[in-house]
Formats: sequence, C-alpha cells, structure tokens
Amino acid sequence: MIGWSREEIVNRLRQCGVVGAGGAGFPAYMKASSRAEWVIANAAECEPLLRGNQELLRQAAREVVGGLKIMMRATGAARATIGIKAKYKAAAGALREALADEPEAAVELHFLEDFYPAGDEHVLVYEVTGRVIPPGGIPIQVGVVVNNVETLFNVHRAMEGRPVIEKIVTVTGAVQKPVTLRVPVGTPVRDLLDLAGGPVIKRFAIIEGGPMMGRLVDLDAVVTRTTGGLIILPADHPLVSSKQVDIDVDLRRTRGMCCHCGYCTELCPRYLLGHGLRPDRNMAGLAYATGELVAGGAPWLCSECGLCEVFACPMGLSPRRVNAWLKRQMSRSGFKPPAGELRGLHPQRSYRRVPTARLVNRLGLSRYDLPAPLQEESVRPQTVRLMLKQHIGAPAEPVVKPGERVVAGQVVAEVPDNVLGVPVHASIDGRVAQVSADAVVIEAERVGDGG
Repeated sequence: MIGWSREEIVNRLRQCGVVGAGGAGFPAYMKASSRAEWVIANAAECEPLLRGNQELLRQAAREVVGGLKIMMRATGAARATIGIKAKYKAAAGALREALADEPEAAVELHFLEDFYPAGDEHVLVYEVTGRVIPPGGIPIQVGVVVNNVETLFNVHRAMEGRPVIEKIVTVTGAVQKPVTLRVPVGTPVRDLLDLAGGPVIKRFAIIEGGPMMGRLVDLDAVVTRTTGGLIILPADHPLVSSKQVDIDVDLRRTRGMCCHCGYCTELCPRYLLGHGLRPDRNMAGLAYATGELVAGGAPWLCSECGLCEVFACPMGLSPRRVNAWLKRQMSRSGFKPPAGELRGLHPQRSYRRVPTARLVNRLGLSRYDLPAPLQEESVRPQTVRLMLKQHIGAPAEPVVKPGERVVAGQVVAEVPDNVLGVPVHASIDGRVAQVSADAVVIEAERVGDGG
C-alpha cells in the first residue's frame, strides 16, 4: 500500500467496479477522490435478519481493515473508526485480532447500541463523531467518508487486481437452512433458495434486502452488486402485504384515516437529529390539500427507513411511502430542494431510539431471527444475468457479443471515462448467450464444449 498514490487507488477502484455493497451502490472511486478528516467503516448491519457483514468480518477482518487503510490513504484522513454493534461479539473479536496485528494503524472500534437505524449514514456519523450532517447533505460535508464493510473488503481486493464479481448474500426466513453465501454477481434468486434448502412453505414471497427497506422480487430476479439478503416469508405475512399496497390506496387512506397524532415525526431518526423533516405535516397536507404544510414537512429529507410505517403509526398508514411519492412529484415538477438548516438535536433523542428486538417483534419476524453462517463452498450457477445498471450513475454499455467466450473478471460492459459509473465484469467463465438493453447473459460452458 505504501507505493500507491491517490490517483492509482481511484483508478483501480473504478476499473474493478467497486461500488457501495448496500443501498444505492455509490461508486467507491468517487469517495476515494474526496478529501476527508475521518473515514468510518459501517459495520452496524441494522436491518433485521441480515448477517452478511458479521459473517464477512468473522472470516476476513484483516482484509476489511486493509480496505479501510486504503481509503484513509486515498482521502488523506488521519482517523478511522469501525462502527459496530456491541452485540456482534464474534465479528468484534475478529476485528480486535486484526487491529492488534497493525498497531501503527490509527483505527478505532466504536461500539453501537442495538437500535434501528444505527446504520443510516447520518445516524452513524453522529454516533461515532458527534457531528451532524446538514439536512439533505452527505458525510463529506462534515469531513467524513463512510463505507460499508463489504465495500471495504472489495476495496482491498481491487488493489490486488481483483474486480467485484461476487456478492455476500444472506438467505433467511422461511427456509430449511438459513445461510450466508458468497455468490457470483448475476446468480438467479431461485438458485440461492435451493442452496438454503428451499422454502418450508408452499405460498411464499421474497424480499430482496432487509425487511424495512427491501423490495419484493420474484424467482427470476438476480443478484446485483448491492444485494444484501433474500428474506422468504409467507405470502400473507403482514410485512409482505404492506409492500404490495398501491400508492393510490395509501393516499386515499392517508386522507381519510390519519389522526394527526404526530408519532411519525416524534420517532423519525432524521427529525431527532435536528432535520426539518415532518412526516406528520406531509400527511396533514395531503388530507387538507395544503401545499404549505407539505413544504414545511420537507419530504425530500426522508431516508425512507420505514420506522414511521411499521413502528410509529397507530393507524397502520405509511408516511414513508407518502414521503417517497411526494419526492417523486416534486422531482417531476422540477423542484430543487433548498439547503436545510439544523434545528438542534432533540433532547429526547436517546430515549426515542427503537431497539432492534422490539422492531423484530413488531414486524412478526422473531421466529426467523436465526443465525445464517457463511457457507464455505463456492457457488457455481449455470447461468448469470449481469445487469448493466446496478448502482448510482450511468448504465454500462456492452462490449461483448453473443457467442463470445469470456472468463471471470473480464470486462463485458464499459462506462465512458467522463461518466459516473463503473464497468461490469463477467462473474463466471462461459459464453455470452444474450446481450440486451439491460443485461448481458453468460452461460457456463459444460465439460466438452468446444471453442
């Protein structure tokens, strides 16, 4: 690492396709291009049931620490902290051992309490540094860069010349064997269910991501660079039903049922940090068609964490989906969010954080809150479908044709140098079976196939 310049790190991260391993998948080379005082590894893994970050740390803590040091070098940061929940004892133990081997590294552990959403960037930065990111802002505005644990693992591998062609995915819920897997990007969801022993129920639904912010997918969906988990639940589970509600139904129910109690605002993590987000005003604005109320509610500041929807509202409404709808309407009308002002940390904030155990119980997921150990064996799908847009930025453009033989790690789709984005790499050896406007499909070659 000593010989790598900032420019070399940035270029390598872009070439190897490193993006945020969770959330929207922001390209890591852009964060490495920043100048920061502090870098933080986000090891909170606050979405219930997911285990990927914990399992990765148990087995590859040194690589994660290595990736953190690389980001320190790139950004010029003098401090680095790993924010991890105190309850993740095995992962924390592995980190302590890794840090003991590198006494010169200015890396600290910060133990978080077990609440949701501890992994939200705004919340995490405050918990670790005491700094509050401005409303609508990003961590670099307070001198901080935040990276997910798996992202840092991929940063370390990228500096060894290894592109991102695998993903850590937890498969849990109503399955025979909850498990965390390391799978090629593009692996079909149905393959992952088979590796978890299959569903234990006949009628089921699949949530990609966590139960709070995840979305419903079908068996034909594929793993992308941001897929963190697959949760299998009964098709009639309340959590599944809530994700199937049409926005028009949400709006009608809001207008007719909201009692304007204000609980959605009083438990909002961003509001408690002093942001001007007021979901209760947005709900009232819809009920009374009052644009001033909505403007005062600042829906564009919503992180869509979902606490207002599943924990706060006594009427079973969804301020989260209402905020998301309002943001879309404002965007379509050309609205530009103004810079927000901090209103001061709420004096009751520490008492209003929602414990994860209570959230899991409220979600009806206690029976599925089980270990999901990382499986050692490699997964070898017969076919992968590599989406050309898997992250923030422009979609990649294919550079291969049907029938062409490719090897794992080979670039199959590129992004122009002056465009935000990263290339897509083949995740298995095989032949290109299909190239479309949104994906490149590769089929593994069978023994005996000619070339």
